[in-house]
Amino acid sequence: MKRKILYFSLTGAFLLLSFQIVNTKLHLLQSPGAVVDDYIEPDYGLGSGHIDSLIPFPEVKKGERTPFDLWKYGGIGKSSFMDPKLPMEWEEWLKFHKNQKPKLMMDIDSYMNSRYNFSNEVIEGEFMSGGRKPIMKGPVSRLSKGVRSYEELSKLSTMEIKEKDLFPFKPLAHPLASTAHMVFPDSWNAVHPEHNRIDVGHDYPDEYLPEFPPPMFLTTHKELGDVTNGREVTLSNYYEIFNGLLTPEQMEGLKELVRPTPTTWFNQTTHRVTEEASAGVSCFSCHVNGHTNGAFELAPDSRPHLARLRVGTPSMRGNYNLMQLASKRSVRSMDHFAEIEEYFDGDPGMMQHIGPRGHQKSVANRMGDFNAMLNFPPAPKLDAMSNLIPEKATEQELFGEKLFRGKAKCASCHYGPAFVDDYMHDLKIERFYKGRPEGPIKTFPLRGIKDSPPYLHDDRLPTLDDTVEFFNLVLELKLTKKEKKALTAYMLCL
Repeated sequence: MKRKILYFSLTGAFLLLSFQIVNTKLHLLQSPGAVVDDYIEPDYGLGSGHIDSLIPFPEVKKGERTPFDLWKYGGIGKSSFMDPKLPMEWEEWLKFHKNQKPKLMMDIDSYMNSRYNFSNEVIEGEFMSGGRKPIMKGPVSRLSKGVRSYEELSKLSTMEIKEKDLFPFKPLAHPLASTAHMVFPDSWNAVHPEHNRIDVGHDYPDEYLPEFPPPMFLTTHKELGDVTNGREVTLSNYYEIFNGLLTPEQMEGLKELVRPTPTTWFNQTTHRVTEEASAGVSCFSCHVNGHTNGAFELAPDSRPHLARLRVGTPSMRGNYNLMQLASKRSVRSMDHFAEIEEYFDGDPGMMQHIGPRGHQKSVANRMGDFNAMLNFPPAPKLDAMSNLIPEKATEQELFGEKLFRGKAKCASCHYGPAFVDDYMHDLKIERFYKGRPEGPIKTFPLRGIKDSPPYLHDDRLPTLDDTVEFFNLVLELKLTKKEKKALTAYMLCL
């Protein structure tokens, strides 16, 4: 009897093993998968935003000029991966850009002036939180010929605006998307000439960008106000400024935020856009003092490169109150964001050629810990529940608050202590122009918003007044001139 039991046990084990081997072979072979023979691609209601209605992306080499109206283009690229080699030898690369840049910058200026009237007019008596830089008055986005006012434009249907090509708020592209990467403002380059690019410069006048250097406010030391006393925090002075204010762990996190590291185009190799080799950039090269200097890049979340959305540098202030970071992806923690910060344009393979940042999880956690201490600027007209204090606010500001929570629908997405809902929204802007849909974009907080021009994820709105006009049109709010001015006045209080 025992022999029979042993025989059947061995037989069962053999059959089970044979079954597993067969299954393993099938798994390793991998069938090709199902294919719909008569598949017809629907347009999913996209109309002119569907791929069939878009222009195929041009094939360009690194450094070659790209169209300013990239929203008209669509399609896939040849590869998701970057090549660490330049399309030509280094000396030729330098000569190529020295020849191309002057004409490119003239064309960029001409294009920006065709879209905006940079009049340098300021809102009287209004300054950014540092108290030095005035707030620019708008709207400065130009209307199409034949349209006399934004009020007249808002009376037209979305279809009429689209068909007549009257939408003044089309996306803003990176002016050299074939190379892309960080483009720093003139004010930054004047202090940090090592980041002055040989190929392209910033496309915004400095008057319409954040103050530099901006103040820094900490949740742990509100009594100090600007803890930097008007200084830019760097690797050279961070210890002097913060010793005695931070814990050793926080100090380590800050050190990593200000420590330059090599990146895709700012480094010691010839794969760079600066004439001289450099140590690279740090987090605070764009997020100066935990805020922003108005530098822009391309979001790393898509390919081909020409399809990547331009993204302005968002402020890091108040990130402790946000549950969603990045613009197109839902990154859910500050330490995770510190790990994936896009120094290599979303291509880790480039690290092998240029040099990895090499952050361990514990270091990324400390970077996130310091980030979590960066406070919003003071808002003396707001009470403990973020309501305007009637005794401190003007009649216009109080009217703006009422509109913000009512007719203007702002509070549908902007509420709470940070004035943000922590969701991504698809505004379906392609209703107003013929081009590639932008899709869902993260809602950004409005707390301290006066310090962070230009606005929207791609910088297409130079002033708060432009932002009000944008949403009045896109959400079809039918606001009056008086109501729009009141909304701007209210947001200046936040």
